[in-house]
Amino acid sequence: MDLALDEAESVEGIEKTGPRGGTGPGEKPRSLWSDAWHQLRRNPVFIISSLMILFLVIISIWPQLIASGDPLQCDLSKSQQGSSPGHPFGYDTQGCDVYTRTVYGARASITVGVCATLGAALLGSLLGGLAGFFGGWGDALLSRVADIFFGIPVVLGGLVFLSVVTSTTVWPVVGFIVLLGWPQIARIGRGSVITAKQNDYVQAARALGAGNGRMMLRHVAPNAVAPVIVVATIALGTYIALEATLSFLGVGLRPPTVSWGIDISNAASQIRNAPHMLLWPAGALSLTVLAFIMLGDAVRDALDPKLR
Repeated sequence: MDLALDEAESVEGIEKTGPRGGTGPGEKPRSLWSDAWHQLRRNPVFIISSLMILFLVIISIWPQLIASGDPLQCDLSKSQQGSSPGHPFGYDTQGCDVYTRTVYGARASITVGVCATLGAALLGSLLGGLAGFFGGWGDALLSRVADIFFGIPVVLGGLVFLSVVTSTTVWPVVGFIVLLGWPQIARIGRGSVITAKQNDYVQAARALGAGNGRMMLRHVAPNAVAPVIVVATIALGTYIALEATLSFLGVGLRPPTVSWGIDISNAASQIRNAPHMLLWPAGALSLTVLAFIMLGDAVRDALDPKLR
């Protein structure tokens, strides 16, 4: 029985690699993931976006590498002043250094985006995968629950849910985004699992007596995870923008947490008198969201042969 299952898995490998194969006779065919990595390394969009994200991650972990000041140290005598030596972005209304706050603001945004994406991806892929694999009443129940969450306006839901939270940490915002973000990934994961479990190698493994756990982990999940990764990568940038929106409205992150959304909210009323207060945090937010969307597009193109 084990020998037969191993033969079925070898057939699975042939079907997954398909006609891409190696470049010469006798060369071992590349798998889906190695072929995708081969494509990504040659994609300038992936390289540029990856370098941007790597830089953002580094400064979010060690902001003192490029900003030596304290983002909470302010001097009212310098309120709304423009750039000066050592302070290239000028000062905000409270006399805080805009450059230092912009650098330190990356930490909150990246933390919210990464944690919310991981939470939504794990929860959504688990529920969607189980529903798609087993079907039945569990699948129907998940679909109806997901429809309910899809009907909740995100910003309005954030205003209602987060307005009663008094914590100044990032975790209430992360929890809210996970709560409203998992249905999208669950639907993608469900559809991918339904498609994957209809492949010939899965049917062969089932006919040879493989249990549900073995089929799910060895055959279905590795071939259904690619769309989830693509959607989660693009959603990460969306979640960062959502955090900034909620913070701008006063229900997301709150002082003393340093956030781009908070700084944009404080600068909105002074855009005519001190446009530099709005320009730099808004520019950093836009570049961050753009980087993750570009990364998601590059990963999607690499994992979907139809788009090559």
